[in-house]
Amino acid sequence: MTLLEVAGVSKSFPGVRALDDVSFTLRPGEVHALVGENGAGKSTLIKVLTGVYQPDAGSLRYQGRPVTFAAPMDAQRAGISTIYQEVNLIPLMSVAQNLFLGREPHNALGLIDRGRMEREARGILADYGVTTDVRRRLGTLALGAQQMVALARAVMIDAKVVIMDEPTSSLEPREVQTLFSVIRRLHGQGIGIVYVSHRMDELYEICDSVTILRDGGLVHTGKLADLERIELVSMMLGREMSQTRREGFTAFAGDHETDVGARPVLKVTGLTSRNRLHDISFDVRPGEVVGLGGLLGAGRSETIKAIGGAYPIDSGTVEVDGAELKRPTTVQAVAAGIAVQPEDRKAEGIVAGLSVRDNIALAVLPRLSRLGIVSDVKIDRIVERYMTRLRIKASGPDQLVGDLSGGNQQKVLLARLLATDPKILLLDEPTRGIDVGAKAEVQSLIDELAGEGLGVVLVSSDAEELVEGSDRVVVLRDGVVVGHLTGDQVTTEDLMAGIAAAAPSEEQP
Repeated sequence: MTLLEVAGVSKSFPGVRALDDVSFTLRPGEVHALVGENGAGKSTLIKVLTGVYQPDAGSLRYQGRPVTFAAPMDAQRAGISTIYQEVNLIPLMSVAQNLFLGREPHNALGLIDRGRMEREARGILADYGVTTDVRRRLGTLALGAQQMVALARAVMIDAKVVIMDEPTSSLEPREVQTLFSVIRRLHGQGIGIVYVSHRMDELYEICDSVTILRDGGLVHTGKLADLERIELVSMMLGREMSQTRREGFTAFAGDHETDVGARPVLKVTGLTSRNRLHDISFDVRPGEVVGLGGLLGAGRSETIKAIGGAYPIDSGTVEVDGAELKRPTTVQAVAAGIAVQPEDRKAEGIVAGLSVRDNIALAVLPRLSRLGIVSDVKIDRIVERYMTRLRIKASGPDQLVGDLSGGNQQKVLLARLLATDPKILLLDEPTRGIDVGAKAEVQSLIDELAGEGLGVVLVSSDAEELVEGSDRVVVLRDGVVVGHLTGDQVTTEDLMAGIAAAAPSEEQP
């Protein structure tokens, strides 16, 4: 018997086919992993399941009957609950109020029975390891406790299906085990769980089945136990693994060799942050491109943000040319010579409503001003220099950046970074969302900049691009460095082997 079934669903948006003939089946009491890299279609599929989107083609069946959910509330009333990575409750209301929001108990006079609500909330949350005062505002709790409240609320609605989107991203190890205990209890009650995560250790511990999506299409579905880790990674990334590598991947590990003759331009030691990064250490030498490899959620972007001062550091140090930055702010990082190109250029990088000139000049305005007056001549000189050097195609410096192609927007962002005269470039997905020709140009620019002596840290979800563009690769998994690739090891096969390697506690003696 199937609890929830998706048959041949497709969904398109302007210029993008987000889902292409995807089928998915969830059975009662099954914990079903839904995995895939960025852009694979996971979020779109979840939104189809919960009534946020209507499919262009295909159908849904729930408890054996064809269904159409016109809105998320329809899916929720039917018994399909979703717990998102970001807690979507009301922080200014109490824990008990959030738990019972919309279904508060009432007394004989029709008024909310606050005492009963708080007593029941305490009993319910105790099962989830939350022992806080339920009268406290939700926003005063740690993120892990808030996530548990969201989980308890989702199950309280008489859910038959619970969709968990990266549920452990904000949890401490103790809370993760509490969550797994809850999942096992739900499993025993016949509740179906769709579990979205990039943490393979978690998947293999808690999930029965797996569905793999890539570029909006279905790659594989079946029992997770029948799929080796290396096969799972290969299917997610779209790369084949040879039999020799498949049999020997657990041996992957090792310290990288470095040129002791050159002092590192960047040295990261013991970087730890918010249960997302754990003792990250690596270095970059002048003229070297060091790749950060790993699946989405491995901690690559967090590492770059922490080095650049945009993500808090609990412990560890960052050194630039031998000068130590214990807990750098973004201002200190820029002053030290660190330049960061964020993953989402539209949300965190370019200012679409400003001109090419203004976008390039943004980062250097303080340096070009005197007594509060900015020199237009100096700005024009810098803008002309980098528009020429990076071959930015625009009608002129006054054209709006939002009107440029994706590749040229990326070049404008690179121009802004270079205008600060950095010593180290931290590039997060520098070729995402741009066409093949522009991609080759950006890759060539990165090579040129490294050739001029800049140190570069490169993040890319494209395994082939990362391998071809890097001198060394630091492999991350779940916020931990699990290995280094140097020399002949810098191959897509060794990269996938490193990503797939079992945690030390799971390795065979």
